[in-house]
Amino acid sequence: MKCKKSFVPICLFVLVLGMSQIQGQANISLTKEDYQRAESFLSRNLSQKVYNLEVSPHWIKEGHTFWYRVNTREGKKFLFVDPDKKLKRDAFDHARLAQLLSEKTGKDFEKGDLPFNSIQFVDEDKIEFEAEKLIWSLDLKTYELTSREKEEEKESVESKSPDGEWIAFARDYNLFIRSAKNGKETQLTHNGEKYFEYASRFGWADLMEGENGGRPVNFFVRWSPDSKKLYTSILDLRRARKMYLLGSVKEGYRSKLYSYYRASPGDTDVPYYIPMLFDIENHRAVRIDLDPVPHFIGLDIRWFEDGQRLYARQYERGYKAMTVYEVDAASGKVRTVAGDENTAYIEIGISRYQVLPKAGEVLITSERDGWNHLYLFDWKTGELIQQLTRGAYVVLNILHVDEDRGMVYFTAVGKETGGDPYLVHLYRAAFDGSGIKSLTPEHAYHGIFLSPDDKYFIDNYSRIDLPTRSVLRNLEDGSVVMALEEADIDDILAMGWKFPEPFNLKAADGETDIYGLIWRPTNFDPSRKYPVIDLTYTGPQAVNTPKTFRRALMSSCTSLAELQFIMIAVDGRGTAQRSKKFHDFSYNNLGGGCLDHIAAIKQLAEKYSYLDVERVGIYGGSAGGYDTARALLAWPEFYDVGVSASGNHDHRMAKAWWPEQYMGYPVGDFYEEQSNITQAGNLIGKLLLIHGELDENVNPSATFRLADALIKQNKDFDMLIVPDSHHGFRGIYSDYVTRKRWDYFVQHLHGVDPPEFKIEPSPERR
Repeated sequence: MKCKKSFVPICLFVLVLGMSQIQGQANISLTKEDYQRAESFLSRNLSQKVYNLEVSPHWIKEGHTFWYRVNTREGKKFLFVDPDKKLKRDAFDHARLAQLLSEKTGKDFEKGDLPFNSIQFVDEDKIEFEAEKLIWSLDLKTYELTSREKEEEKESVESKSPDGEWIAFARDYNLFIRSAKNGKETQLTHNGEKYFEYASRFGWADLMEGENGGRPVNFFVRWSPDSKKLYTSILDLRRARKMYLLGSVKEGYRSKLYSYYRASPGDTDVPYYIPMLFDIENHRAVRIDLDPVPHFIGLDIRWFEDGQRLYARQYERGYKAMTVYEVDAASGKVRTVAGDENTAYIEIGISRYQVLPKAGEVLITSERDGWNHLYLFDWKTGELIQQLTRGAYVVLNILHVDEDRGMVYFTAVGKETGGDPYLVHLYRAAFDGSGIKSLTPEHAYHGIFLSPDDKYFIDNYSRIDLPTRSVLRNLEDGSVVMALEEADIDDILAMGWKFPEPFNLKAADGETDIYGLIWRPTNFDPSRKYPVIDLTYTGPQAVNTPKTFRRALMSSCTSLAELQFIMIAVDGRGTAQRSKKFHDFSYNNLGGGCLDHIAAIKQLAEKYSYLDVERVGIYGGSAGGYDTARALLAWPEFYDVGVSASGNHDHRMAKAWWPEQYMGYPVGDFYEEQSNITQAGNLIGKLLLIHGELDENVNPSATFRLADALIKQNKDFDMLIVPDSHHGFRGIYSDYVTRKRWDYFVQHLHGVDPPEFKIEPSPERR
């Protein structure tokens, strides 16, 4: 029962009456058995009841033979494939190896449940794997099984030159080289010091204990192909500010302080990279003629084969421009080759480039005509030669370029007419833009794994209503070389599971097509009324609605629906993989992401009378956590209950790159306007805030600030801080968060008390 804010006094009696009506309409009592059924539909349990689901290849020695692991009705199985011979066989004798391991360890192992998930082909007759804290070697001819102690993994702190003559390493924040022949060391720099560190990178999740704790080494250099020079950078932390976390349960009885470097939007006191070149023969340092680059933007620099030049790609802060440079290795001078720019932002998730040294050209993707397409530029002049692709579709990625034949292989969405525009296909095109051909003709989402030698690719194709089929194809023409697997879903069908239903509706503007998915419980009764729950993530870099069979099946919506909810996911304007106009809806407007969700739910309710739009919930994590709180604050007359996890509730407190790309740079008034914290006074519904205390991706301070604002506004809400948890909840913490989410919606949408229940941990979580 909704009461708009201006009518709250009038609605008090109606609200009480309405709640009794809602409970009467629901006429529901959820039991432990209902929760057990929901638990059986958790992704980890479903994954054990779907067989031969898909192929994730592990290529052997940069060629095109590979092995993969698959769950079969007989258990876990490892297979080997040789495409040239059209051969698929067991990678080894599973029963024989199980017997050998049992004899060696004194433990009982079954052929379908071997104690490892990965193998390595040392050569065609020998594999290695890790089990029982040992490294095992199996001779595939003699079946001799030997073991050795596992070596302690060490951080990579040095790099050998391609010719094997030199070893680069860092000591005391300076760069050195050492002769591989006689061990003689040469110090290349002398001004390095803590916070001004040569050949060092800052890892995204590098937590330091305390204020002055040490960082992981993160050594980085890139040798020239002729071994005469190397590229690296100085990590300049001298003015950089930190964020902080407090771990409460790690060890002992005192909380532990952690710090890490992370820029917020608009910050100038951030870590910077200063790009450098070193002449090994002359022991000479050369500063590349580019400004220091904020660490969250980074700089991609790579060598040409001649070792005399490098090429670099750099984004402007705010992501309104991207430039490709040529760098002279002797002088460090740079020359602008080509680039891209946009009045809103360049979407780095689909911004691609490929240098073509033989042709003297460069491929760049751009949305300059309203869709992300491929453009070919002359390397010397920077002039546009040709737009290779055009039309109302989106190029996603450049997978391979065959310069000798003048062909580019790329993935794209929306090119095929009819149906869902988010289905991925693989295409090839000539450099002149002619002869565009789909190499994946099936109407489905195609997940592509290209072999290292660019001869074959694995294609896992599926739709929401088409279980996954895995085939091996020839890259030349897309022809199927051999079928590999086809998903067996009989067991989940026997559980009563049914395919979720895709839908195509109109956005809030009444014109734009939007696409989503609806899940129903297995014991669905169309004569009843069901609360609706919206799974949200309106991050402009992502597509939230599952498009593959696996993602739809393994979605959290599958299990939550079993507690008598109608679940939906939808991608409204502002999300990824559509036109530039569609995408730009999010610019300066991350707070408007759920507007189209409301339009979708209302249209679905007109079509399906069993949707109760008087009882609507919403949940999500990270950007979806922001969405959830935003939905209850911006549209309190529509959304009743929200579970917000790990939310970035004020974009001024978030990691810089994400809001600077989508909210804009410099920071404007819209940051204030779209802050959940500044809108806390609007809360009417039920809100549960969840955050991990060690979340270095979205610092929990944003959730604490929102809680503070809600308290100051005298608003009732609930909050769960999860100990020892980062951005994603793991193990027993993940199970607990899931159960709390279930309980919150059951209590506040169904109006009943949830049963006492514990999700049983999987064996690896116990």
